Amino acid sequence: MMEIPCSDIELLLFERIAEAAARMQTEVFVIGGFVRDKIIGRPTNDVDIVCVGNAIDLANEVAAMYNPKPAVSFFKNFGTAHFKIPEPDGQILEVEFVGARRESYRDSSRKPDIVPGTLEDDQNRRDFTINALAISLNKKNYGRLIDPFNGLRDLEEKRIHTPLEPLTTFSDDPLRMLRAIRFATQLDFRIDPETFQAILQDAERIRIISQERITEEMNKMILSPKPSIGFDLLYKSGLLQIIFPKMVDLAGAEYIDGLGHKDNFYHTLQVLDNISAVTNDLWLRWAAILHDIGKPATKKFEQGHGWTFHGHEVVGGRMVPKIFDQLKLPMNEKMRLVRKLVELHLRPISLTKENITDSAIRRLLFDAGEDIDLLMMLCEADITSKNKQKVKRYLENFELVRRRLSEVEEKDRIRNWQPPVSGEMIMEIFGIGPSKKVGDLKNMIREAILEGEIGNSFEAAYQFMLSKAAGMGLKPVGQSERPTEIRQP
Repeated sequence: MMEIPCSDIELLLFERIAEAAARMQTEVFVIGGFVRDKIIGRPTNDVDIVCVGNAIDLANEVAAMYNPKPAVSFFKNFGTAHFKIPEPDGQILEVEFVGARRESYRDSSRKPDIVPGTLEDDQNRRDFTINALAISLNKKNYGRLIDPFNGLRDLEEKRIHTPLEPLTTFSDDPLRMLRAIRFATQLDFRIDPETFQAILQDAERIRIISQERITEEMNKMILSPKPSIGFDLLYKSGLLQIIFPKMVDLAGAEYIDGLGHKDNFYHTLQVLDNISAVTNDLWLRWAAILHDIGKPATKKFEQGHGWTFHGHEVVGGRMVPKIFDQLKLPMNEKMRLVRKLVELHLRPISLTKENITDSAIRRLLFDAGEDIDLLMMLCEADITSKNKQKVKRYLENFELVRRRLSEVEEKDRIRNWQPPVSGEMIMEIFGIGPSKKVGDLKNMIREAILEGEIGNSFEAAYQFMLSKAAGMGLKPVGQSERPTEIRQP
């Protein structure tokens, strides 16, 4: 075996694959990302095995030595099979078998035409030289590195380069243009100039790729250590204008009477990098990407004042569901979290001013709920000034806000709070059905507590409700003003 650091489980797996392939008289190789990552010392748990023959039969033969649960899963149409091997450290080794093949896309197709091929065919169809590296598991040359395109040199020189002429590689599968940028981002490699020129030339062809595959690549890019590398390359290549034009709308700065605004595209990239330095949460990173997405729609020049973006957080929040839908991102609590953070991202900044009331703090705690800490992380990431003193001052101000939030929460317990008197209670007390009056009373109680007019207790809320209800012509039903079955929660 070539001198790459493999675990005992990986070495045993390769020996068993070699034994099974010899019995079946099939040539077999480890190929692609596993080889690449092992050479550069990058953690990996994905093993790709290519054989010149029936990959499903070989996978079943090897799996019989492991009895994996779940059993082998296979895709007959693609001639691929997959199973998992648990490792002692709790990690899972994902092993995929595929038959050597040639594949290509027709001009308007999103699905490749696939035919069986040789190892050479399979390496030719690989996206980049660094992913075409293979190691033989055959008896005659076990452990030999097969590197027809100088991928080892490109790894050493940190270069993304296609094995064939770039336009041919990208025409065969246009998603490879995104993958080039994703690998450059993840590995901090540079894209070969000829390869990047081909992306510029062929960018429009990305339109034949499904949104799901595009978004999967974008998410991997976003989860990289420094995602701004990828978005900058997407922008400069012309791909971003096609796959996410709303983000491109942030780019550029306009000047009137010598007054300009910052380039909100590159500001957004800095915010994204800032938050990526403190969290691996994909949805917090998406919140950073979208926090200013409403600015182009709200941009206005005011004489004597300059550029304004009034209400961009509200407009941006409304844009989030449509963007998630278009990008095929999940339309669930993840989307709702991103929307909430976008809508609230200016609120903590307003609390850095002097003489902020407890009621303003209560309202933020109420609106943010359990996501208040995530919101504060986003706000701190939003500080992108190059003035170190200004950054220091902003961070100190946010620390004061955190302290105020903690003090008010300790005193009022308002996070994830619900008013002590529910709508059901109001209807039972006054003998009425669902109506505007029920909603009005609930809102009055909530506002009174948030404003500090009454305490956050059932008794205070109940007495306040009675006084407000009287002015609305409502009276409690029955003999008692407080039915015995109504209990403080």
